[in-house]
Amino acid sequence: MNGDDLLECRKDFPSVGRAHNGIQLAYFDGPGGTQVPQQVIDSMVDYYSRCNANTHGRFVTSRESDELLEETREVVSTFLDASSGRDVSFGANMTTLNFSLSRAIGRTLGPNDEVLLTQLDHEANRGPWLALEESGVRLREVALKEDGTLRYEDLLEKINSRTRVVAVGWASNALGTVNDIAEIRRHSSRVGAWLVVDAVHFAPHFPVSVREFDIDFLLCSAYKFYGPHVGVLYSRTGLLNELETDRLRTQDSRAPYRIETGTLNHAAVAGVKAAVEYIASLGNGDSLRGSIESAMNRIATYEHNLALLLYEGLQRISGVKVYGPAVTSKKRAPTVSFVVAGASPRETALRLGEKGLLVWDGDFYAVRPAEILNVAETGGWVRVGMSLYNTPQEVERLLESVAELAAK
Repeated sequence: MNGDDLLECRKDFPSVGRAHNGIQLAYFDGPGGTQVPQQVIDSMVDYYSRCNANTHGRFVTSRESDELLEETREVVSTFLDASSGRDVSFGANMTTLNFSLSRAIGRTLGPNDEVLLTQLDHEANRGPWLALEESGVRLREVALKEDGTLRYEDLLEKINSRTRVVAVGWASNALGTVNDIAEIRRHSSRVGAWLVVDAVHFAPHFPVSVREFDIDFLLCSAYKFYGPHVGVLYSRTGLLNELETDRLRTQDSRAPYRIETGTLNHAAVAGVKAAVEYIASLGNGDSLRGSIESAMNRIATYEHNLALLLYEGLQRISGVKVYGPAVTSKKRAPTVSFVVAGASPRETALRLGEKGLLVWDGDFYAVRPAEILNVAETGGWVRVGMSLYNTPQEVERLLESVAELAAK
């Protein structure tokens, strides 16, 4: 994606033109939720303006709502490279869906069964599984190395014939680490364990293919890839129907509805469809999937170059420590976390925020990595995330401000 393309893309996001106290805002907070293009906003307004109705009615607006939900399932299934929209369920967010999924899978597990987690994961892909310990399920975790990558030899030691589930994040929202899902899948298949992948931080930055990696369950969040707050669950065809989910007797017992509780946020679902279609519009392909893959590859390259610019700049600033794998590898998410000597992450984020540079501080719910890397008690990290609408000029502006803070 070249500079001209970027300028055109920025025009699609109304919020990126905002100034506060006379200072232009630079949105580096994408890992916590991206900005949305006008196309997404328009789709949600259109739904409320034209056919705001509950589903399964005999009248036109209800039928249109039904059609919208099914169309969105198909579009999202294409985004994930799934075989059918029937494999895509929606929920309030990824965390809620993962609790529902873990409880359902937990009903199939016994006291001698094991679930394998990692020390790298976001708490949304740890907490729901850790809760199964109450029923006697054994939880084991793959160790995290100092460089922010998993110790794969530890995975080999801990996965065994009693392992029933391997729950792992595809990319770390704190350290940018991208895990080797192909290798993890090989080992989980060897012992007959289901693979549950948290793709919340991976999906905004790289093409996702559940078929290529033979994934059993995958979760992601539309508000991380330019859409509204909707959680997405992919379930391999037939698997969801094997699970006893929490649901009312009035709920359709078939997949994908089997795990959906209550009425969905229809306007937000319309926004999810628009978000995927927006991404596709940035690519070149002779099919929706082809356009999505093309767009995501272009986005990945553009964001990587921005992250590399930031990473190399931070390395040159005395008193700044960067965490996670080197950004020199393209197999890394464009998210960079660091600390400034003599300033807490909270203070650093506050000072940068005063300059219109929107960055996060804390552990970002990556509690276990913060504990392992000994930053939990000092406030975690400062996190900078690259998104489609960020620019090299914004990165340079951020680097100048960090250098000023580090020099004090």
